[in-house]
Amino acid sequence: MTRKFFVCGNWKMNGSKKSIGELIQTLNTAKLDPNVEVVCAAPAIYLELTRSELDPKFSVAAQNCYIVPSGGFTGEISPAMIKDCGMDWVILGHSTRRHIFGESNEFIGQKIAHAQENDLGVIVCIGETREEKEKGITDQVIFAQMKAIADNVKDWNKVVLAYEAGWAIGTGNAASPQHVQQIHAKVREWLKNNVSEAVANSVRIIYGGSVTGGTCKELASQKDVDGFLVGGASLKPEFIDIINAKA
Repeated sequence: MTRKFFVCGNWKMNGSKKSIGELIQTLNTAKLDPNVEVVCAAPAIYLELTRSELDPKFSVAAQNCYIVPSGGFTGEISPAMIKDCGMDWVILGHSTRRHIFGESNEFIGQKIAHAQENDLGVIVCIGETREEKEKGITDQVIFAQMKAIADNVKDWNKVVLAYEAGWAIGTGNAASPQHVQQIHAKVREWLKNNVSEAVANSVRIIYGGSVTGGTCKELASQKDVDGFLVGGASLKPEFIDIINAKA
């Protein structure tokens, strides 16, 4: 089965109306591989601006959501709101949410379930910290995260899994292509054994962790790497090179 290459630019808590406008102009006028699905995850306050100015061939994602439609949850946004403003995706379980804001596997699972109830595609992050890697418990950590995801997914067609090497994020040094391929293959095998072979073959597993224009081509050549979740580089012109990594 051919899995369509998927690249998501996660702008995180960056940007202004001016800089986002310039970035959108760069994307709208760039020559891009038409066989790649591209998503831009803007800060919540700039989601509507991004959706209104970005070419419709791009999708737009929120960077987070809550577990109920509405209510007294100051500062949160719901999947219903995200859909109402024209977005297609939400990023859930990012290492920032897990390790700075203390979100558990169970809580992320609840977010997945509620997002899917609202027909929102989910880009769900998994991955280990440097400490977990050094302890040799990467597989244990990732498989526990995968179980919480699988327990809450109703439609795997609207799921993209993003492996984040937590120890590589923001360092400028991506994990080796061999390490990334090994982890992606293990995740696909877990899906085959715990969900179904069809899901294992069809779900896109993308890599995030200091992906750059210089590292993207070799990473993209790995059998089980179906795209990228791009942080800092998604704010720079090299994001175009990353989108075109398989061209």
